[in-house]
Amino acid sequence: MHIEFSGAAREVTGSCHILRVAGKTILLDCGMYQGRRRETDAKNRRLPCPVEQIDAVVLSHAHIDHSGRLPYLVREGYDKTIWATSATRDLCAIMLADSAHIQESDAEHLSRHGKEAVEPLYGTVDAVRTLELMVGVPYHKWFDVVPGVVRATYVDAGHILGSASVVVEVAEAAETRRIVFSGDVGRSGLAIIRDPEPPDVAADVVIMESTYGDRDHESVDGAREHLGRIVRDTAARGGKVLIPAFAVGRAQEIVYDLHALHRAGKIPAIPIFIDSPLAVDATSVFEMHPETFDRNEDMVARVPELFRFDLVRYTRDVAESKALNTLQGPAVIVAASGMAESGRILHHLAHGAPDPRNTVLVVGFMAEHTLGRRIVERQPVLRIFGDEVPLRAEVEVLNGYSAHADRRELQRWLDAVRAASPALRAVYLVHGEPAAQDALAGALRAKGYRVECPGVGEKYEL
Repeated sequence: MHIEFSGAAREVTGSCHILRVAGKTILLDCGMYQGRRRETDAKNRRLPCPVEQIDAVVLSHAHIDHSGRLPYLVREGYDKTIWATSATRDLCAIMLADSAHIQESDAEHLSRHGKEAVEPLYGTVDAVRTLELMVGVPYHKWFDVVPGVVRATYVDAGHILGSASVVVEVAEAAETRRIVFSGDVGRSGLAIIRDPEPPDVAADVVIMESTYGDRDHESVDGAREHLGRIVRDTAARGGKVLIPAFAVGRAQEIVYDLHALHRAGKIPAIPIFIDSPLAVDATSVFEMHPETFDRNEDMVARVPELFRFDLVRYTRDVAESKALNTLQGPAVIVAASGMAESGRILHHLAHGAPDPRNTVLVVGFMAEHTLGRRIVERQPVLRIFGDEVPLRAEVEVLNGYSAHADRRELQRWLDAVRAASPALRAVYLVHGEPAAQDALAGALRAKGYRVECPGVGEKYEL
């Protein structure tokens, strides 16, 4: 029995871990790398292992850095089961199709303007075939990944709708091991969804994310107040708030908090545009799964329409989206992608970044080498669609909206797992940049944990 770390190893994107036991191979996630186009394209086309060797895939959640290469796997011949929670499957139905569409559209746009285009990794047909292989299962129900060899169960990770930590039980000869894969651990108190639930099982090994292993977040309540201030200040300048946001999870949280701020009279009555067909569809999926909502939240308990109110407008049509670039007066525009690497936010940044009245509001983690990271670094010139665009707009960063646990929350989650795991042997940190991982590893070792920060291709015996 061993685990090999194929993706999100000493970096944040491309989540993929290979479990080998009794001659069987199981992937935990198969996510897309994001960053420099040429570099990440080469990494995305490099399969974690030969397709014919893979017996099953167990998916933690729908974010593209965890699910985004599944259609490529299918395109290359994978035809076995992909396990997921029911809500994750419903989200993947729209997200993978959207990913395929974005790749095709970006390639077409670049070619049309005489720029070098990257061939799409996969197409819409591959995304549809991927969904046909996906089986949705509820939380807290054991399922046979490979009968007699590997079984698993999901618990709520509190990261996005349907997100899960995975408990994997493997058997070989007379030996049985339990692996806990955290997926992406969420934060307590996030809007809409329930708080993270540490697995209450005896684990031998933990594979844990470490995205924010070196820092603490602003409080969730503080983030809402900060959002209100940014909207008020930008509107007073006559500007627009441009928010690159993941269409799934972050967009709904922002709408939820703008709704709450509007109800409290804390923002002016300016139009709020959710300019993302994917966010429109994702919001519908959220509305299909109220069983996952946190009923302890006041607005969840009292307001039947969480994502629909008089200021908010959902734009699906391309013409409507283009019209926003000539819109006069204050507004809030939320558009994907979350790391500003593709999608409609690029067009809004190309038009809006040069205007000092505007604010670019960053509400999530921006990986190295992404346009979002360059905005966070306030680089004076951005390259968008091959053109140089000056960044004169204000830049605000709100880490309180991160759907990832910070270092205190990660340690608290892991301590809860250890409390149920007297034989815990090792913790493997993944999904983090080196500085964050090394800081968290040091803190955990000081608490008595044996910690490894595996690189790509490294293998460890279970």
